[in-house]
Amino acid sequence: MARGTLRIFLGAAPGVGKTYEMLEEAHRLGERGADVVVAFALDHGRSETRALLQGLEVIPPRRLSYRGTEFEEMDLDAVLARAPGMAIVDEYAHSNVPGSRNPKRWQDVDELLEAGIDVLSTVNIQHLASLGDVVSAITDVRQAETVPDEVVRRADQIHLVDISPELLRQRLGDGKIYAPEKIDAALSNYFRLGNLTALRELALLWLADRVDEGLAKYRAEQGIEESWPARERIVVGLTGGPEGEVLIRRGARILNRVNGGDLLAVHVRVADGVAHESPQALEAQRHLLLDLGGSYHIVTGEDPAGALLDFARSVNATQIVVGISRRKKVSALLENLLGGGVGTRVVRDSGDIDVHMVSHPLGGRGTLPSRQRDLGRVRVTVGFVLAVALPAVLQLILLFVNPERNVATVMLVQLSGSIAVALVGGLWPAILAALWSSLLVNYFSTPPVGNLTISDPQNLLALLVFVGVSAAVAVVVDLSARRSKEAARARAEATTLSDLARSAAGSDDMLHALLEQSLGVFQVRGAAVFSLDDSGGEAGPAGADDRRWRLTGAAGELSEADTDRGGVNGENIEEIDASTRLVLFGRILPASDRRLLAAFGVHLAAQLERQQLVASRRQMLRLAESNTIRTSILRAVSHDLRTPLAGIKLAVGGLRHDGARYTQEEQQELLATIEECSDRLDALVGNLLDMSRISADAATPLLRPVRWSEVVPDALRGVPEGRVRVELPANMPEVDADPGMLERVIANVVENAVKYAPDSDIVLVGAGGGLSPVTLEGHPAGELRIIDHGRGIPAERVVEMFRPFQRLDDAPRTSGIGLGLAVAKGFTDAMGGTLSAEATPGGGLTMVIRLPLSTGAPFEARHQQAPLEPQSAVSRRSHSLPVAASGPDAG
Repeated sequence: MARGTLRIFLGAAPGVGKTYEMLEEAHRLGERGADVVVAFALDHGRSETRALLQGLEVIPPRRLSYRGTEFEEMDLDAVLARAPGMAIVDEYAHSNVPGSRNPKRWQDVDELLEAGIDVLSTVNIQHLASLGDVVSAITDVRQAETVPDEVVRRADQIHLVDISPELLRQRLGDGKIYAPEKIDAALSNYFRLGNLTALRELALLWLADRVDEGLAKYRAEQGIEESWPARERIVVGLTGGPEGEVLIRRGARILNRVNGGDLLAVHVRVADGVAHESPQALEAQRHLLLDLGGSYHIVTGEDPAGALLDFARSVNATQIVVGISRRKKVSALLENLLGGGVGTRVVRDSGDIDVHMVSHPLGGRGTLPSRQRDLGRVRVTVGFVLAVALPAVLQLILLFVNPERNVATVMLVQLSGSIAVALVGGLWPAILAALWSSLLVNYFSTPPVGNLTISDPQNLLALLVFVGVSAAVAVVVDLSARRSKEAARARAEATTLSDLARSAAGSDDMLHALLEQSLGVFQVRGAAVFSLDDSGGEAGPAGADDRRWRLTGAAGELSEADTDRGGVNGENIEEIDASTRLVLFGRILPASDRRLLAAFGVHLAAQLERQQLVASRRQMLRLAESNTIRTSILRAVSHDLRTPLAGIKLAVGGLRHDGARYTQEEQQELLATIEECSDRLDALVGNLLDMSRISADAATPLLRPVRWSEVVPDALRGVPEGRVRVELPANMPEVDADPGMLERVIANVVENAVKYAPDSDIVLVGAGGGLSPVTLEGHPAGELRIIDHGRGIPAERVVEMFRPFQRLDDAPRTSGIGLGLAVAKGFTDAMGGTLSAEATPGGGLTMVIRLPLSTGAPFEARHQQAPLEPQSAVSRRSHSLPVAASGPDAG
């Protein structure tokens, strides 16, 4: 009997419509004459799904009792006895109740498939075993029911049921997924927009991998070797030279001609090429790639052309951009005779990948760099001395130990001497030794002896072979010695840079730590970094540097003369960029250390850039906070003061009117109005003083660990009973906040929701910490959501809502002056948090208060600024304030 086929409907989250589409497919198959039965399907309380079960044959489920509770499971025996052509089995990853035949439902499905029954089933992405930890990190919910990926991959067809996260949240808000009492909590936790977006991406990527597997299998079965790229993908080959920027820009221009695509740059690092690459050039090219939206990669290989092509094929590249230097004709001819350069070999072996060869001036690895004379003058001098003396000594010894003057023996001994000279002095001393040895062999060992004449042509051939072999061996030995030394130097440089980075990372002042490390690495007495002063004067005449330099950082022993004019008197000056230089004092570095100094300069540049970004961010935050608070003060002074003063004046005027007669109750009402307005005025003046001090940096909010449950009850004082439902989990973590300010923020936002959603329940839902992952600027945060189901507000007006004097639909001034949310946002920003708004699925508005989780550290330790008073003024007055002290806003 042929095995049945399995078709799985895959979804990113509950409620996307997997069961619905599966049942629709069952109806379509039934209309075509297929024998379809529902082996097990749940409607999850959804009327639309329940309606689709009508008209299908349903096999009653099997009831099992476990720990005193009745459970329904698929009746596997009944389905096998019925033997339909197609069985509908919902929840493929479900774990069966103990006592069932199989522990997992997918094992039940396997039995149906073995019996020749086709199966339709459903599974969510969070139930795949390989993604369990990823989903748990995203949603903070660990899945108890999982299915091995390999089991799902064995399905004959996998159909992705996909809808946008916004539409899914809308369905949830409309009550099409969960019961009404569960909607708000679900929207604030598992069904957050970020969670759904991440789960959707996981589902698409997982399915894309399976599609790639199917495509690779098809190509292997059909013997197709050329790549089938799905989109334009350009690979740029970098040598580590300055021409890389030209190549990257050319690749970007090529990519701009098409809609969409990827730009990748790869630097192929070979064993003998480390010394020829520029760390500063590579770092600048990496930044350029990031600016252009590309990605930077490094691969290693002995053959640059082969490594570049292997990388291009691995990423399904459509085009390759490589550089070719403008060489002289002799150099180009020599390169072609040796098999061609990197560009030539890439073109020859690229196959179906297009190659762009961009010419550039001589430079980079594509050039023929002159051989570095890095063996040292002493070794080279000793090598030349040995080249002259050693062959003569060997020949003298051979006259005594080899009186027969056997030419073969003499040549082998002299060859050994040439190798010894190569090991000591390098190539050219070894070539000299080979030539000198050949003359000695000719004079003393080849007939006629005693002159340079050679009578036997075979001896002439032997001498020529001797010279050629000696030269070849000298080249190989010299190249091996130099590569070994370069590799040792590269390892030492890598270790040094790693130690520098590790030491600096553990220091509070990373720039000073790097400079301190440089003293020992380069054996200098002082190190300094100078930056060009923006207010500096014009550059002086040629040969002079009259620009204004300022000392950014220093370490070691430096004199006043050393720091004068940007360290122009320093022995070693490394220009990090156009406005920054690194200067080392004490000794002149050898050429072998210059490359390490350049790499060190790249590290310093990164640290300087990081310091500038941190300083700019702090300054911008302070300016934004100051502007917000100043604006709130000005608006409040010109508007909030009028309302309570008008109330007081009206009540006092009525009491003092001679012709008016008031009952005792009316007098008490007027006095109560005066007292209420006075309290509001007192609270407003106090808050204005607090905001003034914050704006002037004279005081800061008294941040301390605060639980939401501490401030919510007082913030809701004065709100009609039953209007607000609070759902704060008991284990909500503490946040850093000023209790008085936080209470004021919550009170204003709640009052706003109560006023503009009069027919809706207001729900307060908490999140953050272990409840649901919430972040604020990349750090863990706590969150409070105030949810209403009123009219909501258009998306284009959300930003305006937080501006002062904004009222919904130009509401009359009796409903408030439109400053409440502006003040609430100002307080939230002052505490380091955010106040934002988003649409409630199904209609309404959700206000989100987000504050950083408490680290337990005291405020003074984190901000280095102690408050002026032992208790916040806002905190002292908050318990006696009306809930809407500054009036409601548009909501």
